[in-house]
Amino acid sequence: MKVHVKKNDTVVVISGKDQGKIGEVLRVIPKAGKVLVKGVNIVSKHQKPSRQNMQGGIVKVEAPIFSSKVMLYCDKCKSATRISHKVLEDGTKVRVCKKCGETF
Repeated sequence: MKVHVKKNDTVVVISGKDQGKIGEVLRVIPKAGKVLVKGVNIVSKHQKPSRQNMQGGIVKVEAPIFSSKVMLYCDKCKSATRISHKVLEDGTKVRVCKKCGETF
């Protein structure tokens, strides 16, 4: 599966319980079509103490969400946007905001 966002991109959640939240992509899982976003989809994980210095208990961690539930966030327009691709004069391919034309 192809995912439209990359690691360290700023995204906004467009549906689900965390709708409207903005966060940074920590990890992309292309085989599952999911992304891990900082501060989004927080779940409680019961963790056993694995070492003598490691403490067990209930830990809050981010869980992956489907990439179709997030859109790239443009800092210039301050909104969620679709992206287009543009080839520059030197031959490099860049991602461009559909609304304002800002490059990512």
